[in-house]
Amino acid sequence: MKALIAVLGGDGIGPEVARQGARVLGVVGELFGHAFDMPEAPVGGAAIDATGEPLPAATLALCREADAILFGAIGGPRWGPSAPVRPEQGLLALRKALGLFANLRPVAVNERLAAASPLKPEIVKGVDLLVVRELTGGIYFGEKRRTADAAFDACTYTVAEVERVVRMAGRLARGRRKKITSVDKANVLETSRLWREVAERVVRAEFSDCTLEHQLVDSCAMQLVRRPGDFDVIVTENMFGDILTDEASVVAGSIGLLPSASLGEGRLGLYEPIHGSAPDIAGKGVANPYGTILSAAMLLRHSLGLEAEARAVEQAVESAIEGGALTPDLTSAGAVGTAEAGAAVIAALRAGVR
Repeated sequence: MKALIAVLGGDGIGPEVARQGARVLGVVGELFGHAFDMPEAPVGGAAIDATGEPLPAATLALCREADAILFGAIGGPRWGPSAPVRPEQGLLALRKALGLFANLRPVAVNERLAAASPLKPEIVKGVDLLVVRELTGGIYFGEKRRTADAAFDACTYTVAEVERVVRMAGRLARGRRKKITSVDKANVLETSRLWREVAERVVRAEFSDCTLEHQLVDSCAMQLVRRPGDFDVIVTENMFGDILTDEASVVAGSIGLLPSASLGEGRLGLYEPIHGSAPDIAGKGVANPYGTILSAAMLLRHSLGLEAEARAVEQAVESAIEGGALTPDLTSAGAVGTAEAGAAVIAALRAGVR
C-alpha cells in the first residue's frame, strides 16, 4: 500500500513524540511492504511563530490531500489564553475543516503498569473502555462574547450532530461488549435533554442488539474512579468528553499512555496522544511516546485498514512495557528516554513480525 501521512509535530514535546510515531510507521512499512510518505508541516504555536497563523494554508492543504494525519501536541505559556492568536485555534479549525466530528479515546490497563495507577489494583484490573467524544459542536464552537464585566459562551447541538456520533458509538460497541453509556447533564441543560432523547431513539432503532444506559456527567466522573471496569463504550458531548478522558487517563497509570483518533464520515483521520505539550520537559528527551505510537496503530487500523499491522504495533508496545522500557512518568527508577522507548517498540516489532 502507498499512503500519504501528514506529520504535524506542533509544540513542546509534540515533535519528539511524533518523531517516534513516524519511526514506528516507517518500520511497519518496511516489514509489511508498504510505502508511507510522511512529510512534516507546522501547526499551533510553532506555526504562529513562523507564519502568524496556527493553521497555515499549506498545512491545511497537505492534510486535505493526506490519507491520515499523525499529530503531536500544541500549546505553551508563550501563547497563553489572553493571546490574540492561540495554538489551540489551529487544532479546532483543523478538526472542523476536515469534518472530524468524533474523537475515540481507548483506555486499557496493562498489568505491568497497574501499580502506576493511583487506584487500587483490584479496581483497575481488566479495565478496557472506549470514550467517543463529539468533537465539532457544543460550547467550544458556540457563539462567544465578552464585555468588561461579563462573558458568554453558547452551547448548541443539532439533532444531526448527536445522531452521527451516537451511530459511531453504536458501530464500535457492536465490535466490543455491546454496552453504550450515554453521558449528559439532562437534569439541568436543554442540550443534554436533546442529547438523551436522540441517543435513546438512535440506539433503539439502529442498535437494538446493544444495551444503553444514561448517566449524568458528575455521576459518570465518580463511577470512573469507583468502578471503571463497568464501562464499555461511553459517548458524550465535547466538553464532558474532554474532561472525562483526562480523568480516565489516570486509570491506566499515565496520561502519556493514551492514544486517540479523530474521525469523520470518510477514512481520513487525525491521530494524537491525549496529553498536552508539556513545555516543562520539552527538549529533555524524557517524554512518553507510547500514546503517540498507539495513536499510529489506530491510524493503521481506521484510516488505512491495516488491522494486522495495527495489532503488531500494539503488541510491540505491550512487549516494550513488559520488558521494562518505562519512561519517567511510569517509574521512579531505571527510566528510559523518549528515543529509547521508541527503539524498544521497534525492536519488539521486528522480533514479532519475523
